[in-house]
Amino acid sequence: MLEIVLHLNQHFIENNIRTLKFKFFFFAVFFISFQIKSLAQSATIRGVVLDEQNQPIESVNIQAESRGTSSNENGFYILKIPANQDVTLQFTHIGHKSITVTFNLKNGEEFEFNPVMSLEIEQIATVVVKGNQRKRVEGITTIDPEIVRTIKGAQPGIENLLKTLPGVSITNELSTQYAVRGGNFDENLVYVNEIEVYRPFLIRSGQQEGLSFVNSDMVRNVEFSAGGFQAKYGDKLSSVLDITYRNPIKFGLSADLSLLGGSITAEGISKDSKLSGIVGLRYRDNSLLVNAKQTETNYDPKFADAQAFVTYKFTDKFHLSFLGNASINDYNYEPETRQTNFGTLDNPLALLVFYDGQEQDQYQTYFGAFKGSYFVNDNLTLKLITSAYHTTEEEYFDIFAQYRLGEVNSNIGDEDLGEVEFSEGIGSQLNHARNDLDALITNVEHKGFYDINDNNIEWSIKYTHEDIRDRIVEWEVIDSAGFSINPPNIDAFNEQPYEPYSGPLVPFQDIRATNNTKIDRLQAFAQWSKRSNLGENEIFMNAGIRVHNWSVSGDSIDTASQTVFSPRAQFAIKPNWDKDVLFRIGTGLYYQPPFYRELRDSSGTVNPKTKAQRSFHLVLGNDYSFEMWERPFKLVSELYYKNISDVNPYTVENVRIRYRARNNAKAYAYGLDLRLNGEFVPGTESWFSFGYLKTEENIEGRGYISRPSDQRLKFGILFQDYVPQIPNLKMYLNLVYNTGVPGGSPSYADPYDFQSRLPDYKRADLGISYVLVDAKNKANNGWKRHFEEFLIGFEIFNMFDVQNSITNTWVRDVYSKRQYAIPNFLTPRVFNVRLGMKF
Repeated sequence: MLEIVLHLNQHFIENNIRTLKFKFFFFAVFFISFQIKSLAQSATIRGVVLDEQNQPIESVNIQAESRGTSSNENGFYILKIPANQDVTLQFTHIGHKSITVTFNLKNGEEFEFNPVMSLEIEQIATVVVKGNQRKRVEGITTIDPEIVRTIKGAQPGIENLLKTLPGVSITNELSTQYAVRGGNFDENLVYVNEIEVYRPFLIRSGQQEGLSFVNSDMVRNVEFSAGGFQAKYGDKLSSVLDITYRNPIKFGLSADLSLLGGSITAEGISKDSKLSGIVGLRYRDNSLLVNAKQTETNYDPKFADAQAFVTYKFTDKFHLSFLGNASINDYNYEPETRQTNFGTLDNPLALLVFYDGQEQDQYQTYFGAFKGSYFVNDNLTLKLITSAYHTTEEEYFDIFAQYRLGEVNSNIGDEDLGEVEFSEGIGSQLNHARNDLDALITNVEHKGFYDINDNNIEWSIKYTHEDIRDRIVEWEVIDSAGFSINPPNIDAFNEQPYEPYSGPLVPFQDIRATNNTKIDRLQAFAQWSKRSNLGENEIFMNAGIRVHNWSVSGDSIDTASQTVFSPRAQFAIKPNWDKDVLFRIGTGLYYQPPFYRELRDSSGTVNPKTKAQRSFHLVLGNDYSFEMWERPFKLVSELYYKNISDVNPYTVENVRIRYRARNNAKAYAYGLDLRLNGEFVPGTESWFSFGYLKTEENIEGRGYISRPSDQRLKFGILFQDYVPQIPNLKMYLNLVYNTGVPGGSPSYADPYDFQSRLPDYKRADLGISYVLVDAKNKANNGWKRHFEEFLIGFEIFNMFDVQNSITNTWVRDVYSKRQYAIPNFLTPRVFNVRLGMKF
C-alpha cells in the first residue's frame, strides 16, 4: 500500500511539474513579447481591402501622390503618408470600381481604413468563382469560407467539403479524418494562421472524435493542396490544409443551433483599431447519429471547445497575435444489443449480440500560440512563432459481448419473420483496455519574407520538443462454442472443438507497454519564387529545400538521430492565348519523419530507428477558365505519380492506424483528378469532381498488393440552388461515391491473405433553408430588426438510407469452420433541424 501511495504521489508531482512548465512557458513568451516596442513617427494608414462579400482582394494598387503600395494575398495594406495636410488615396483594381478618398492625419497618428470595392457591372460574372491568380499558379484549391459556414453536414466543418474534392477520401461521416491520393490520416499537414495543429493520438472510432480543431465560423481563408506543394510547408507525404482565421473589422455576434449541437462566435475591434479578437464556443452531441445505428446503446457524449484569436497592433510595424484552444471530450458508451442482417436472398443470415459493460474515454487538449510580426519595411517581414500543445487522453473500457450467428426466417407471412431460427455459431468476446497518454509538444519558429526586384524569398528555422508518456494495457479474449480461441500468429493455434488442445490458453490479443519518449526536431527551409515573362507568356517559378533533423530518446530507448533533405520545385506558364489556360508542374522529394504513433508497433514497443518515409512527387496540372451560359466556369485537371520508399506498413481499423514501425516496404501511387466548378445556377458556386487512383505496396519483397487506402474511383458533387421565384429558399446537395478500399480483415491477419474490399461508400446529404433576414432583406421593425441574418433549415443526412460499412466483425461458424465478415454499418438516414443567426 505504501508503494502505491508513493507511486501516486510521484505521478501527481510529475504532472504538476509538467503543468507548471506549460504555464511558465506561456507567461515567459507573453512577458517577453510585450517588452518589444516600436514608435511610429509619421501618419500611417492601414487596413484590409474587401469586396462586396467581405472577402479580401489581393493586388489592389493604392496610390498617394508619389507614394504607393499594394494589398497582399490577405487584402492587407499599410502606407505612410505626410501628416497635417490633405492627402488623396486612390484604390484601383482590375474588375472593381476605383475608390478615391482624402485624409488629413496628425503626426504619428494611425488610421485604419477598410474600403469595400464594388464590381464593375460588366465584370460581375467573372469573379464569382473564387481563387486568385497566385493560388492558381501554385496549384492550391481555395474554398469560399461562406460555403463552409453554410453547408454543415453530419460532421460540420472544412472536412465536410474536402470530401467532395478529387483525390480526397472520407468514408466515415462521424470522423474528420481524411486520406489524400493514397495516403493515410497521419500524412496531412494542417495549419491555422501558420501554426501546425495536431490530431488526437488514441482515437479509434469516428464516434469518439467530436469536433474538428478548425472552427469554420472563425475562418477567413481556406486553401488546400493535394500534392506537389512548396518547401515552406512541412514534412508530410500527402497534403496541406492551410487555414487563416479572420481579423475582425467590426463587432459581430453569430450563433448556430441544431439537434447535433451549437456554436456561438463573437468578434470585435477597439475604437483605435489596435486590439481585435474573435472567440468561438462549440458544443457537439452525436447522439442523434449514433442512436440511429444498429447497436442499441446508452450513449452520453460531451464534446466542447473554446477558441480565441486575438491581435494587438502595437504600432504599424509590430503586431502580436494569440491563438488559443481548449477542448474537452467526454465519451461514455454503454452498448446493449445489436442485430445485423446480411447474406443473400437465398441464404439470409443475422448476427445477434448482447452486451454488458461500458466504455469511458476522456480527451483534454490545450493549445496556445503567440505570433509576433515585425514589418521592417514594405519588402521585409520577420516573424517569431511560439506554440505549445498539451493533451491528456484516457481510454478505459470493459465490454463483454455474447453473440449468435444464425439463419433468418424469410417466409413472408410468418409471425417470426426476420427472427433467427437456427444458430450456426455461438460465442463471446471480452475486450479490456486501460490506456493513458500524456503529450506535451512545444515549438519555437522564426520565419522571414523578403521581396527584392520581383523575387520573393522565404525562410524559416524551427525547433520542436515532443515529450510523450504512454501506457497501454489492452487485451481481448474470444471463445467460440465455449472454447477459447488463441491468436493465429502463434504455433499453438487451437482448433477446438474439432481437435483436442492441451497447450496454454492465451488472450487473442494482449498488449502491455509503458513508454516515456522524447523527440527533438530541428527544421529549416528556404525557398525562392518569381513571376516573370517568357516572350508574351506569363511564367511562375518556385524552388526550395527543407532540412529536418530529429533525435529519439527515452526510458529504455536507445537514442537515435537522423537527418533528411527535401528539395521541391514548381513551374507554371500561362500562354498568351485567346483562351484562359494555365499549365503547371510540381515535383520534389517529400519525407515524413516518424511521429510517436509511427514509432510504436502493434505490440506497443517503440522503435527509435524507424526511418522517415520518402516519396517522390510529380504533378502535372492544367487550369482552363471559360464561360458557359454567360457564366464563369473552371476545369482543373491534375495527373500525379508518387514513388514511395522506406514505407512503414500499417493497418486501419475504423480511424485507428497501427504501424509495424519497420521500413520494410515500398509503394507507388498514380492517378487523375478532375474538378469542374462554376455557376451552374446564377449567383451560386457548385462543383463536380472525379478521381482515379491506384496505389500498391510490396512488403518484404513478397509482391505488390493494394494498400489500405487504394480507393480506385471517386465522384463528388457539391450543388447549390434556390427557387427563382423565392430566392430566399435555398438548397444544397452534398453527394459522394467512393469505391471500396481493402480492409476489414481479422486481427493479426496477413494482408496478403485478405485483399477483399469493403462495399462502395455512397452518401448524399440534402439541406434546405429559408432565409428570413439577410443584407438584402433587413427588417426595420418587429422581432426581426434585431438580426443581420436569420435562417431556418432542415437537413436529411444519408438521404437514400444507404448501409455503408467501415469495418467487419469476424465470426466463426462452429460446423463449417468458415469465418463470416459481418459489416459494421455507419449511420442510416437521419433528420436534423437548424437555426442560424447573426447580430
